[in-house]
Amino acid sequence: MHRLESAHDGQISQDGVVSVNGFIHERVCLIVTGGIAAYKAPAVVRLLREAGAEVRVVMTRGAQAFIQPLTFQAVSGQPVHTDLLDPAAEAAMGHIELARWATRILVAPASADFLARLAAGMADDLAATVCLASDAPLFVAPAMNRLMWAHAATRHNVSVLESRGVTMLGPAEGAQACGETGPGRMQEPEEIVQALLGKAPDQPLAGRRVLLTAGPTQESIDPVRVITNRSSGKMGYAVAKAARAAGAEVVLVSGPTALAPPAGVETVAVQSAADMHAAVMARAGACDLFIATAAVADYTIADPAAHKVKKQDGELTLVLKPTTDILAAVAALPAPPFTVGFAAETRDLLTYARAKLTRKKLDMVAANLVGVPGSGFDADENALHVVWAGGDQVLERADKELLARRLVALIAERLRAKTPA
Repeated sequence: MHRLESAHDGQISQDGVVSVNGFIHERVCLIVTGGIAAYKAPAVVRLLREAGAEVRVVMTRGAQAFIQPLTFQAVSGQPVHTDLLDPAAEAAMGHIELARWATRILVAPASADFLARLAAGMADDLAATVCLASDAPLFVAPAMNRLMWAHAATRHNVSVLESRGVTMLGPAEGAQACGETGPGRMQEPEEIVQALLGKAPDQPLAGRRVLLTAGPTQESIDPVRVITNRSSGKMGYAVAKAARAAGAEVVLVSGPTALAPPAGVETVAVQSAADMHAAVMARAGACDLFIATAAVADYTIADPAAHKVKKQDGELTLVLKPTTDILAAVAALPAPPFTVGFAAETRDLLTYARAKLTRKKLDMVAANLVGVPGSGFDADENALHVVWAGGDQVLERADKELLARRLVALIAERLRAKTPA
C-alpha cells in the first residue's frame, strides 16, 4: 500500500514515528467537524506547523458548510481530505492511509453529533473511519451549545470515549455564538496545541502586567448619532490574547466592538475617547507594558445636543475640539511603562511611524497601511512595520492572530532588553 510521504527528511521507526535530526516529528491528522468553532481550526493548523508538526486535514460535510477546504489547503500546504472512498488514493483506501500515517489524531471542533458517532463506533464517513482505523492517540476538542454539552446523552458519550483512552481537551466556558454563556466553547488553539504536543508554551511576558486599548471610540453628536471610525478591534483583541498566552496579566480597555472578550483577560468597556483616557490613566501606573492599538478619535463634538438633531434644509455645522492624546499621556508619566503605539496610515508609512515614535517619546510603533483591500481595518489579515530607536522590522501580512503573536514576541524581546524582569 502507498504510504503518505512526509514533508521532511527523516527516519521512520517500526512504530511509524518519524525522527528528524534526533527529534520526534509529529504527523497530526486534524479532523474538522461542523460548527461555528470551525473558524478557529486554521489557527490550530498554523500553530502545529510552527511547532514542527506536519498536518493533514479531514473535513466532514458539516464542516464544509462553515469553512472552505481551500482555507485548510492554504495553511497546511497539503490537499484536504473529504471523501471516504477517495478515487485519488491507492485502491480508494485513503482512510487507511491517513490512519496509518498519523502519529496523533485531533478532532477540533468536535460536535455533539460526532462525539455520539465516535462513541457508537460508526464508520460512515472519512472522519469517523480514520478514528476507528487508527491506533494513534486520539484528542477531541468539543464545541457545542452549553445545554447540548450538559445533556445526559453527551455526558454518557464523553464517559464512553474517555474510558477508551480518548483525551478530552475542554470545553472552555464563556460567551457562545448562540448568545448564551456557559461550558461548550472550543478551547483556544494555543491551549489545544500545547496539550496535543505536550510542550510548555514560550511565555516571554510571564510576570509582566500589560494594559492594552482596542477598537474605535464613539463621540456623540446627539443621543442617536455618533462620530466613529472603521476599526473592528480585531487586531487589538488578537494582541490581548497573544499577550495572555505569553504569560502576562492583561487588562484590555475596549471601545465598542462586536467581539467576545478574550478568555483570561480583564476587559473594561468604554465608549468615548474621554472614557478611554480615564480608564487607561487609572491603570497605567500599575502596568509594565502599555500597547495602544485602539483607533481613538482625534476630535470630539464640542457641544453634543441633548436631544436628537432633526433634519432640516441646508447644511449642518459641527464644531469639533481635540481629544486628549492617551498614548502621549502615558508616555509622559514620571515612571512610564514600556509604551507601544500603533499608526494607521494611508501613505509614507515609515516616515510617519518614525515621526510618531520621536514626537511622543515612545519605545516602539507598529505601523500599518489602511485602505489596502483585505488588510487593515475590519479585515482578518494585516501587515506591520515595527520601528524603535535604532531599528525596525517588517512583519509580513498574515492572519491577525498569528501576526499578533509575532508582534508580542518582538515587543517582549525589546522590553527584556530595556527592563529585565
